[in-house]
Amino acid sequence: MKTERKSRIVVFFLSLLIWILITMVCSIPSLIAGIIIALITSIFAGEMLIITERKFHLKRVWYTIEYLVKFTWELIKANFHVAYIVIHPLLPIKPGIVKVKTKLKRDSALTMLANSITLTPGTLTVDIDVDNQILYVHWIDVKFTDIEQTTKDIGGRFEKLLEEIFE
Repeated sequence: MKTERKSRIVVFFLSLLIWILITMVCSIPSLIAGIIIALITSIFAGEMLIITERKFHLKRVWYTIEYLVKFTWELIKANFHVAYIVIHPLLPIKPGIVKVKTKLKRDSALTMLANSITLTPGTLTVDIDVDNQILYVHWIDVKFTDIEQTTKDIGGRFEKLLEEIFE
């Protein structure tokens, strides 16, 4: 079976599952609407999910679970830090845009890193230079201006795990 066809099938079932979980309606018309929407989604965007053939490795599942735990922990820490900044009477922030150099090469890995940074309160990925593997990140409280230190503090939290999952 071709990679594009596999990708469309996976997108169809994921879209249908998400539709069912979001609507939580178990009626026949709702299910038919979900099937139609999942079919349309898989036709137009189905080939984007799976680009190359890769073998399934159990270690990737482990690293994904580890990543989710790490991301949740970093999310909680960042929420408390931003809450501290907000309630502090002097508003101790030093906003700025910093460069984060990454070793990740695949588009999916770069996207996950950028989304992980953006979803963590206090940071927002502004741009990605794919050729030079650099992310430009708006940081609410710039601690370092050196690219190596910012890479370690911002991107280093997720990069090693994402490398194991996607590369």
